Amino acid sequence: MLIDYHTHHVRCGHAVGELEDYVRRGIEIGLDHIGLSDHMPLLHVNPAEYYPEMAMAMEELPRYVEECLSLKEKYKGQIDIRVGLEGDYIEGWEEAIGKIVQAYPWDYVIGSVHFLGEWDITDHRQIHGWEGRDKLEVYRTYYEAVQKAAATGFYDIMGHLDVIKRFGFQPGPEAAAEVEALENAALAAVAACGVAMELNASGLSKPCADMFPSERMLQEAYRLGIPMTLGSDAHDPKKLGENLDRARLALHQAGFRQLAVFEKRRRTMVPLEI
Repeated sequence: MLIDYHTHHVRCGHAVGELEDYVRRGIEIGLDHIGLSDHMPLLHVNPAEYYPEMAMAMEELPRYVEECLSLKEKYKGQIDIRVGLEGDYIEGWEEAIGKIVQAYPWDYVIGSVHFLGEWDITDHRQIHGWEGRDKLEVYRTYYEAVQKAAATGFYDIMGHLDVIKRFGFQPGPEAAAEVEALENAALAAVAACGVAMELNASGLSKPCADMFPSERMLQEAYRLGIPMTLGSDAHDPKKLGENLDRARLALHQAGFRQLAVFEKRRRTMVPLEI
């Protein structure tokens, strides 16, 4: 079974392509499942005063879901469409996040930490946020947020777990042991909460030049028994499925033989094909 559970489209402002463009591309490249999983609207900042083109507007959310459901019916028998959401975890905003998670008939929700306060650590326009900061302290804050996200019960899949490394900002070698401990604690939290995790191939095209999570973390995830799924994090229909052949191979080499797939928030496991 070929799947891609992490995609974005034009509504979020920083991607191109309509939802149907992704579906048609998925059929073209032979996907069995395509997950539509655009960004949750911004909650904790004023979209009019924040960086532009970060996420869909709140009024677009029901339209997004309606379009996903319509496409699911239209392409039934050609490709299985899964209706998802990448639901940012923002500490202190759990009630508002929970309302969105509960309000719509999602097949799955990805839990991702992009924001530390009002700083989006994944936005290339905000890399100046690292200036003057203790990198190890940022890593501590980030991985604490990942643990809290996993514990909320909002999410079916934890997204790009070590995305903090995206732009190559890392604590020095003297902090390597603590960084590994932080990563392991986050993985242990995911395992304890019974949440799946994605292997997100998009990191291969980012400054870090490494998938999310790293090979070491993937091996630890296997040891802990964390179910894995796959996502390209495509922001362009042409990028759908990009590097997922390498991701499937990486999973297999780490010991995985099954992938997690979702429908109506229920997880099932299917064979991993390489």
